[in-house]
Parts: sequence; C-alpha cells; structure tokens
Amino acid sequence: MALLRNVIFDMGNVLMTFDGHEFARAFTEDEKDADLLYAALFGRTEWALLDSGTIDHATMLRVAEAHIPERLLPNLYSCFDHWPELSRPLEETNDLARRLHAAGFGVYVLSNASDRIFEQLDHAPARPIIDGVVVSAEERLMKPDPAIFRVLCDRYNLAPEECLFVDDSLDNCRGAGAAGMWTHHFTGDVDALENQIATLSQGGKA
Repeated sequence: MALLRNVIFDMGNVLMTFDGHEFARAFTEDEKDADLLYAALFGRTEWALLDSGTIDHATMLRVAEAHIPERLLPNLYSCFDHWPELSRPLEETNDLARRLHAAGFGVYVLSNASDRIFEQLDHAPARPIIDGVVVSAEERLMKPDPAIFRVLCDRYNLAPEECLFVDDSLDNCRGAGAAGMWTHHFTGDVDALENQIATLSQGGKA
C-alpha cells in the first residue's frame, strides 16, 4: 500500500471562508437588501459558470445588474470589486498545512473558483508553502469531475494513491476518490483530518 505523501486542500471553507450571504451583508445596511444582493450575484447559477471559465467577470456583472434594483447598483459594484477581501483564513487548517509542509508533505490547492482566486488565497497564512494550485476556471474543468484531479497529478507529477484530498463537499470528495485519491470530507474537525493523515502516512487504512 502506498504511503500518503501529498495533501490537497480545497480553498473555500477549508483554507479560507466563503459565505456569499456574509459578503453581501458587508455592502448593505438592510437585511432585505443584502438578500437581493446575494441573489443577484452569489446565488445565481451563472456564478458556477464563472467558476467554470464559461463566462467572464464582465458577463457575470451584467447578469447581476439585470437582477437587482437600480438603487442597489452602487452596492453591487462595491461588493463585486471587494468581496475577496472579506474572505478570512481558517487558522487551524492553515496551521496544519504549514506543519505538513515542514514535515515533508507536498501541499496543494484544488479549487472551483474564478481567476480571481489569488485575491482570496493570497490572504491565507499557508500560501507561501503551497506547492501548486489548480483552478477550475483556468482548466475549464470543475470538481467533482475526476479529470480535474488528474490534471493536478499530471502537472505536479503526483501519484493519486499517495494523495489525500480535503473538501467540504462530499460530491467533490467522491470525484477525487474516482481519480484514485484518498479523501476527507471536511466538516470543521481539524483533529479528525490530522488523525487520518497520520494513519495514512504510516500505512494504515483510513
């Protein structure tokens, strides 16, 4: 059995927070207006198209403009420009990533995100030690498609059976499993994640 050598983290709600409702509230003073802002931007199906690289940011903004009252357009523009600045590090997972790197593990990020990902990720304490990043919008592939996990392995010369993928989405974990990786469905329990890493790195079964 191959030993674990690499840990691959999702970004949103694993290394950095992503909460569209929270972001919208930061740019409005009224809860109902925040709901309108969220629905026009983060809550639309087009947001997934942005992450997939199918549409660009200008198109996403035009869609949002068409679905929000005119009086809230200034709020929309501020939110659209600045929401990544409100994405906060999850300190425990960042600390774990740094400790893993110091112990000799490869540390990677694989995220369904637009090409603005580094506006979030660059705030992560673990960013300087990350060995590689694969982003859905750049690859025109999205989790849970196993193909995007194969892209990461091919690009960085990783053996899937030596990788653990960590994501807050169970479907995404299943996609990584189909690509031959170990998986961890992250629910906020960093101790459980660290215990699984310790087991796999010693040749045990997770």
